[in-house]
Amino acid sequence: MAYNFRACDRDQAFLLPPDVRDWLPADHLAWFILDAVDQLDLGPFLKAYRADGHGRAAYEPRMLLAVLLYGYCTGIRSSRQIERRCQEDVAFRILAANTTPDHVTIARFRVRHEQALAGLLVACPRTPSHVVRGTASGVGRRRASVLVRLS
Repeated sequence: MAYNFRACDRDQAFLLPPDVRDWLPADHLAWFILDAVDQLDLGPFLKAYRADGHGRAAYEPRMLLAVLLYGYCTGIRSSRQIERRCQEDVAFRILAANTTPDHVTIARFRVRHEQALAGLLVACPRTPSHVVRGTASGVGRRRASVLVRLS
């Protein structure tokens, strides 16, 4: 009897498509977060960094903000869990541009930009509490809560 299995070659050059845009479907929440962050004014975040180019290169605030917002939308708030997800989860890897920021870097970003983050994540009184807590089912409701909070 001949078996008909799909090939399983872990030694191949790419296990994922070479273009990261093919890793997730077009309607995934990660793409929405990237679009939303691209429309934000990051002036309050950029004020905390040196503009003269001296010092060690930092992670781009836009990337760290996208990773944090996606974590919040999916119920992940721990910087250690976010670091682990940046290594293991495809959506986090896309948001982090295939890098892995350390949990200390994520935590320091959150503390350093506490006021700027608070301005983005204010609770809207018209948003139901189950949506604000991030426990709403369905990506559409999560998208709506992020839209309300970011606008």
